[in-house]
Amino acid sequence: MTETTGTTGEGTRAVRAGLPEPVKNEPTLPGPVFAAHFHLPGDVKGPYTYGRDENPTWTLLERAVGELEAPGQDDVETLVFASGMAAISSVLFSQLRAGDTVVMPDDGYQALPLVHEQLRAYGIQVRTAPTGGDAQSAVLEGARLLWIETPSNPGLDVCDIRRLVDAAHARGALVAVDNTLATPLGQRPLDLGADFSVASGTKQLTGHGDVLLGYVSGRDAETMTAVRRWRKLVGAIPGPMEAWLAHRSIATLQLRVERQSANALAVAETLRDWPEELGVRYPGLPGDPSYKIASRQMRRFGCVVSFTLPTRARAERFLDALRLVDDATSFGGVRSTAERRGRWGGDAVPDGFVRFSAGAEDTEDLVADVRRALRESAD
Repeated sequence: MTETTGTTGEGTRAVRAGLPEPVKNEPTLPGPVFAAHFHLPGDVKGPYTYGRDENPTWTLLERAVGELEAPGQDDVETLVFASGMAAISSVLFSQLRAGDTVVMPDDGYQALPLVHEQLRAYGIQVRTAPTGGDAQSAVLEGARLLWIETPSNPGLDVCDIRRLVDAAHARGALVAVDNTLATPLGQRPLDLGADFSVASGTKQLTGHGDVLLGYVSGRDAETMTAVRRWRKLVGAIPGPMEAWLAHRSIATLQLRVERQSANALAVAETLRDWPEELGVRYPGLPGDPSYKIASRQMRRFGCVVSFTLPTRARAERFLDALRLVDDATSFGGVRSTAERRGRWGGDAVPDGFVRFSAGAEDTEDLVADVRRALRESAD
């Protein structure tokens, strides 16, 4: 396999990540392997036996993600899943047992409260605390696992990963970091001491809004074996076509992240300078409550901006007035999206709270669209 190293530039790593050694007259990135089973005479030892366990297309994608999460580090293993929630569940349910305690954010991804319910049903104690201010450190005593989401979705608070990892490890707890909003090009949790880096590849990693995918990266062989076993038992596996599309998309990750981060900052600055007070949050915006910590542990600040319009009606008028931005859930795509997050319920946000995901449009066009929509929706 052609490997990139920790000294290779991030754009080069993204373009080359996970590619096999070139073979004459063969494609650079082999096509998806569609196989429920593999030819298996005699001894069953070998890398590929059955389609729920392994697939050559997954292997290349897992290598690619691993090279981004931990460049030049051969001791890191990555496993891909059917969705981000499958990846999240794999860590929680493979590592926790009845009687264990897990510490989770109370301001994280919308589906986490459902996860809390299921954990409690299995006899696992769930403690929660906000992401901001490293508040989870105060409730770590006796915990088996600390779950961090930074930046948090949708509020965009940031916690100090290294500090929380040190506090958790001192108490014998494992640490998992949801790295979805940051991507491996914005933040590398394993380098900050985390045991697991988990993400929804549905978002900016693949970036086109056409693939559901998740992954888990980790360094400890025993814990990752448990994650792999969970994937096998539950069957939460990606299709070969989805895995191939994801790998193809990673080649442009650095280009997309650079443009989208620049667009997000420009939108955040526009909203900050607007005559109304909009409560803008973006970790890369100087003056944001998260800016100091984010600047220490993040290399890029992501594509998501949040802000609050005065009322639900105003937020809906704003979204209707946008011409370059789709009213859609999820984030991270090359086409900008935005939504009034409160329409789903489950997030503790005001009715006029908007989560805005900056795409790869020309910055001037995107900013002009936002400004016009703000003006028109105020009438």
